Amino acid sequence: MMKVSDYIVRFLENHSVHHVFMLVGGQSMHLNDSIGNSKSIRYISCLHEQAAAMAAESYARCRNDVGVVVVTNGPAATNTLTAVACAWVESTSLMVISGQVKRGDSMRGTNVRQMGVQEVDIVAMAQPVTKYAVYLDNPLNVRFELEKCMFFALHGRKGPVLMDIPLDVQASMVDETTLKAYHPDYELPTPNIEQVINVCSLIAGAQRPVLYIGAGVFFSGGQEQMVAFAERHQIPILTTWNGMDLIWEDHPLYMGRPGAVGQRHANFILQNADVLITVGTRLSCLQTGFNYDAFARNAKLVMVDIDQDELDKKKLHPYMKIRSDAKSFFNMMLSADSQQQDHTEWLNICRSWRNKYPVIQPEWKIQNEKVNSYCLVDTLSRLMNKDDVYCGGRAGTCVDTVIQAFHVKRGQRVIATKGLSSMGYGLPAALGAAIALPDQQIICCNGDGGFVMNIQELATIKNLNLPIKFFILNNRGYATIVATQSNVFNKHLVGCEETSGLSTGDIISISEAYGLKTFRISNNSEIESVVKQVLDFQGPVVCDVDVSITQPIQPRQSSYKSEDGQMKSRPLEDMRPLLDREELESIMSISKS
Repeated sequence: MMKVSDYIVRFLENHSVHHVFMLVGGQSMHLNDSIGNSKSIRYISCLHEQAAAMAAESYARCRNDVGVVVVTNGPAATNTLTAVACAWVESTSLMVISGQVKRGDSMRGTNVRQMGVQEVDIVAMAQPVTKYAVYLDNPLNVRFELEKCMFFALHGRKGPVLMDIPLDVQASMVDETTLKAYHPDYELPTPNIEQVINVCSLIAGAQRPVLYIGAGVFFSGGQEQMVAFAERHQIPILTTWNGMDLIWEDHPLYMGRPGAVGQRHANFILQNADVLITVGTRLSCLQTGFNYDAFARNAKLVMVDIDQDELDKKKLHPYMKIRSDAKSFFNMMLSADSQQQDHTEWLNICRSWRNKYPVIQPEWKIQNEKVNSYCLVDTLSRLMNKDDVYCGGRAGTCVDTVIQAFHVKRGQRVIATKGLSSMGYGLPAALGAAIALPDQQIICCNGDGGFVMNIQELATIKNLNLPIKFFILNNRGYATIVATQSNVFNKHLVGCEETSGLSTGDIISISEAYGLKTFRISNNSEIESVVKQVLDFQGPVVCDVDVSITQPIQPRQSSYKSEDGQMKSRPLEDMRPLLDREELESIMSISKS
C-alpha cells in the first residue's frame, strides 16, 4: 500500500522529472511532504505561484520536456493561470498539480460559490487553456489520470495540463499494483507519399523557394533533418521568433526573422517567394502582419503543422495543407528521390538584401545620450559564448530588439517569444532556464516594467546563487504604451511613465537589498566594457541600462487610416521608416519577372 501523494512523486521520478517548482500550502501539505522526501527530485521554492509556474514553463521550454509546478488551492492555483495560458499558446509541456479542500468540504455538486477554505473551481477555470484538466476525486484513478496528463502534455501539439487533488485524496492509501492504466489511442501524424511527391515537384519548379520554420521543429527534435533538407534543395531559411535558435547566424542559408516586428530584408524574402514552405509555425497575426490577403501573396503556401485546427484557420488559404510532425515531414522529404536544386541566383539576391538593409543603423552607434537597446543586444550577443543561454522578457522593447538584433551562434539556445506577451515573465523565465541548464550562464534582457512584477524572485536566485545576468532596459515606464498613446491619443499619457502616475522604483537599490551584484550602463560608450564585466562576474548580476522611453522599435510594419477611419496594415514588405516608393517597387518587382 502507498499514500497517493507518494505515488504521485514516484510517478514523476519514473518519468525523469528532476525538478519541481513549488510554493507550499495547507491544501497541498501531503504533496509538499512527499516531494520533500524524494531522493531524486529537487524542489525549487519560489515566492509567488505565478513566478513558480512561469519558471516551470521556461524550464520545460529549455529542456523540451515537461515542467512541473505544485501549489495549493484557491489564489495559489489561480496565480498559475497566466503561465498556463502562455504554455497553451506556446505549445509548452507544463503540468500544474494543485491541492484542493477535502471532498467532504467541497462545494462541488452544489450551487454555492464556496464551502471549503479558499475553495475555487480551478479545473473549470483552466479548461479553456489546457489540453486536459481533471479533478481527482477517486484515489483509485490516480495512475490513470497521471498517465493521461503526462501523455497529453508531451504528445501531439504539446501543451499544459492540470490536476486538482483534494487533501483527503492526497492522504488516501492505494494498492499501486491494482491501479488502472491509461492506454492512449494515438498515432503520430506524418505526410503521405503523394504529399511528399507534390512538395518535391513544387520545389523543383520554383525559382524563389523559401523555408519558414517555427518552434514545432524544435519540439519534434527535427533540427538536423531541417538543415539537411534545406541544404539539399538550397532553400533560404527564415525563422519565427519562437524558432530563432533553430539555425545559426552564419549558416549560408539563414536569411533572417520576418514579421510585423521583424527584419526588413527577411520580409522582402518572404514576400517575394514563389513557393513558401512553413513548418512548425501557426502563422500568427504578428507573423502574417495582420494582413492575410497580402501575406506571401506571390507564393504557393505549403503549411506543415501537427495541429489540424491551425491548418484549417479561416484567415489562411494554403495551397497545400500537411498535418505532420515536423521531424517526420523532413525525414520523409529526405527519403524522397529528389536532386539538389540550384538556387544560386535567388540566394544571392537574398544576401544582397540582407547586406543592404541591416538592423543596426550607423547613427544609433554614435548617439551620446542614453543607451540604444539595439546596440546593447548586438554587443551582448557578440560577446556571449555559444554555451551562454539567452532567455529574456516576453513583452515590449526587451523582446522586440532581441528578435531583430540578436546573432545566434551555432548550438546556442535563444528563447525570445511573445505569444502571450506577458509582462513579469523575464525574471522567473531566467530562473527556470538556470535550473533546467545548470552548467550554463543565463542572460536575460528585461524591461523595468516587467522586471518589477516578479522582483521578489531575486531572493530565490540569490539563495540558489544562480548564474543569471539581468540587463534591465530601464526607461522608467512602458515604452510601447507611451508610443501608442503618443501616436493615437495625441500624447495624452495615462499610467505609463512617471509624469502620468507610474513608478517602477530604484532597481539598483532593490537588487542590492536582495544581495545581488549590480552594474549600470549609462550610454553607448560604456556598453562593451560593462557587458564584459557582467559576463565575467561569477554569480547573479543585475545591470541597470539607461534607455530612452521614446526610442522607436524599427523597422516595423506600418499602418494607415482608411477612408472609413479604420486603421489598416500595410503589407509586410512595407515597413516603417518607409522606403522610397520606387525602391520598394524595384524590390517587389522580382516576383513579377
